[in-house]
Amino acid sequence: MNQTKVLVADDDPNVCEIIRLYFAKQQIDLVIANNGKQALELVEKESPDMIILDVMMPEMDGFEVCREIRKKWDTPIIMLTAKEEEFDRVLGLELGADDYMTKPFSPRELVARIRAIFRRLQPRERTEEDTLQTLSFADLTIDIDKREVIAAGEKVAFRPKEFELLVHMARSPGSVFSREQLLEQIWGYDYFGDVRTIDVHIKKIRQRLHKLPYECIHTVWGVGYKFEVDE
Repeated sequence: MNQTKVLVADDDPNVCEIIRLYFAKQQIDLVIANNGKQALELVEKESPDMIILDVMMPEMDGFEVCREIRKKWDTPIIMLTAKEEEFDRVLGLELGADDYMTKPFSPRELVARIRAIFRRLQPRERTEEDTLQTLSFADLTIDIDKREVIAAGEKVAFRPKEFELLVHMARSPGSVFSREQLLEQIWGYDYFGDVRTIDVHIKKIRQRLHKLPYECIHTVWGVGYKFEVDE
């Protein structure tokens, strides 16, 4: 992760200093914002490779900043929250955050999550499975090379992880995946995150495919999810 630039937006100077010291050892360039408004200005000015947003900040909170960033950029975002309520974590993911961490956290785990997100975004070596670049079902076409989804005759925009999750499941119709399996296979790390991350993204996929005359992502109660189309 040589010369990676990370923007950290947090009004707690102690948190920023801990991150600064650890990032320096990891060869990560750090840009610090002390409030939400400044964070947005620095995203525009610095074009960071990763953004870390504290939920509770002056000027604009982390949720507002995340919402504004997603209007223009796909830069990966990790949310920081000192709260324990599920609402905060799920809302962040629904607004487009890629991951979240609850304070207090270890800088080592933060860097591990950053690395995991970057690994997921990097092109991987082609496998035999990748030779099939278009997945076609009734009223649904997934063009893997172009990263396009056509549902009921209309192009549907997907965020990166939503698309990867859909492709992963659609490659194996009828196969049941546990939330833990999907978290590890799509996010690229072993259970650092909350399995409810999967539920949030499945919900978003279903919403995006709402014009299909059928449900293609099915819940397997007590296990996880499967992709299946009755053609």
